[in-house]
Amino acid sequence: MEEGMNVLHDFGIQSTHYLQVNYQDSQDWFILVSVIADLRNAFYVLFPIWFHLQEAVGIKLLWVAVIGDWLNLVFKWILFGQRPYWWVLDTDYYSNTSVPLIKQFPVTCETGPGKDKADLQISVLECHFVVGILGCAAECLSVTNLPCCSFSSSSCCWSPVSFAIGFYLLLKGLGVDLLWTLEKAQRWCEQPEWVHIDTTPFASLLKNLGTLFGLGLALNSSMYRESCKGKLSKWLPFRLSSIVASLVLLHVFDSLKPPSQVELVFYVLSFCKSAVVPLASVSVIPYCLAQVLGQPHKKSL
Repeated sequence: MEEGMNVLHDFGIQSTHYLQVNYQDSQDWFILVSVIADLRNAFYVLFPIWFHLQEAVGIKLLWVAVIGDWLNLVFKWILFGQRPYWWVLDTDYYSNTSVPLIKQFPVTCETGPGKDKADLQISVLECHFVVGILGCAAECLSVTNLPCCSFSSSSCCWSPVSFAIGFYLLLKGLGVDLLWTLEKAQRWCEQPEWVHIDTTPFASLLKNLGTLFGLGLALNSSMYRESCKGKLSKWLPFRLSSIVASLVLLHVFDSLKPPSQVELVFYVLSFCKSAVVPLASVSVIPYCLAQVLGQPHKKSL
């Protein structure tokens, strides 16, 4: 089993080395693709756009992103995946040959477990496959009508997160070191400042929990009912203004990084930051715009 995994990791390393050697001129393009494909954009860019264009689609998009990230988190914990940048330096697989030179970047030094991502075609097909399945599931379940979106007594909203927390505690109780990847990242990453605590599995778990909490809070707020359920919500200038204001505010908000010196403080602030994203996009920003644009719109009628 270990030998088979080593061969798989080596394939990823060799693919990465080939791309870095033969496509150096496309380095900026590859980094741009990595940035654009970051899941963060689903929360900070795609969600506010689609929510104000087609509310149901925006909510489904957020659920697909959260559930997809949750599945990614659980599978990483189960498979104990190796990151290429530390595996190539930590393994004895190349004891009889020269170790391939892999160039590192600021986006390389993730601290959570993972897999080789050098094979771009496999990664793209995998993403389309997973997103397609989750999209169909969201459509079939009609997630906009789930009890969790209205904070009812049903616990369906918290079941994915509860499972992840329970799985985390189970592995912890079995003596599994769930922070083993953090030690490897700090050891093998070329620049210490490239190692970010927000890429740990527990940070991802809290972000998802905060996102769901913020979404439920926003959909049940009086600000949402007054701004997004009235006649003004059907007015195109109001929708476009909500999109622009949301994108600008969330871009500024995303640039604010919680201090990571104290882990507990960082995790609490990460939870709050994730909750603010849907709360601001769904209720606060539309409500403020409704107060500004509401009176002129009424006079024009």
